[in-house]
Amino acid sequence: MREIAYEEIVKNVRDIIVYSASNLPEDALNAMKEAYKNEKSPVSKEVLKQLLENADIASSEARPLCQDTGLAVFFVKIGADVKVVGGLLKDAINEGTEKGYIEGYLRASTCHPFTRANNKDTIGYNLPAIIHLDIVEGDKIDIEYAAKGGGSENVSRARVFPPAAGKQGVIDYVRECISDAGPNPCPPLTVGVGIGGTFEKAVISSKHALFRNIGSVNEDPEMAELEDTIKLELNKLGIGTMGMGGTETVLAVHIESNPCHIASLPVSVNVQCHSSRHTHITI
Repeated sequence: MREIAYEEIVKNVRDIIVYSASNLPEDALNAMKEAYKNEKSPVSKEVLKQLLENADIASSEARPLCQDTGLAVFFVKIGADVKVVGGLLKDAINEGTEKGYIEGYLRASTCHPFTRANNKDTIGYNLPAIIHLDIVEGDKIDIEYAAKGGGSENVSRARVFPPAAGKQGVIDYVRECISDAGPNPCPPLTVGVGIGGTFEKAVISSKHALFRNIGSVNEDPEMAELEDTIKLELNKLGIGTMGMGGTETVLAVHIESNPCHIASLPVSVNVQCHSSRHTHITI
């Protein structure tokens, strides 16, 4: 049984939050550069140039890429042969989150759903983190982190279709969601699509799909083909960078599919803005 100190997890979580706030991951940065190269609209091309300049300034000056530094979302796989010493894993992640947001001078964005009172004076600074835990084989802890902003989250949707809706129903639904979203999620976007499972499984899958590296190919050839088809349809919408009109509305479509009940076809669409702040570390 391998032992991992509570404080080591706190430090790692703190560090990835501070770093991710100012540094776009390589996959997102490369996708933005590719979009700039391919964009046909002069206006959107200029705005893309400004977004790339913003990313460069944020990185060089250690400033947040966006004023919305998001809610902290984690997908964590903990090996069955790991023991956290000194406290609970969940508490370590939350403590690391609070340290990261305070020490990185990032915005505290969590609040009560109705009073809108900020949690920083009650539960904690930008707490609680959203944590999805899974137990796997091995003696390591894999942590996937993303900062999820409000603009992109607000346009995300889920629906349970009848099975007869099929692939075309999925394509039409994703197109409807992105068309209705327009400029609000700050395109160019990464679009996560969860298909199958139950209602909540589809939603979680669509969120996790956003963590996949942009440019990677789906391991399921059928889903890879569907991703390409949906991306093509979404870029035909002409929304463009920040809604200025153009050909590069979407950087990538990532699908996670699951077996589902014979009577239903759950579909969820989760959207990430151009500032796709995500990190994966292994302890």
